[in-house]
Amino acid sequence: MNIGAGTPTQLMDYIGELERALGKTAIKNFLPMQQGDVPATEASSVLLKRLTGTIPTTPPSAGVPAFVRWYLDHYRS
Repeated sequence: MNIGAGTPTQLMDYIGELERALGKTAIKNFLPMQQGDVPATEASSVLLKRLTGTIPTTPPSAGVPAFVRWYLDHYRS
């Protein structure tokens, strides 16, 4: 199922959060839209809300650094 806050976030915002969390600048290669690309997407949390009674509220500025810490800790061990 989709799990998201129900609000769109730009890809470059996620990349910026990753760069900050990792202390590195990503090498970006901007290309035209490719076959299968979509201009915008947004997770629907309707099913999650129905099953759990809640919708996530963690913004990317908190979630991405937390994920990076978990990932690095998990794969360094």
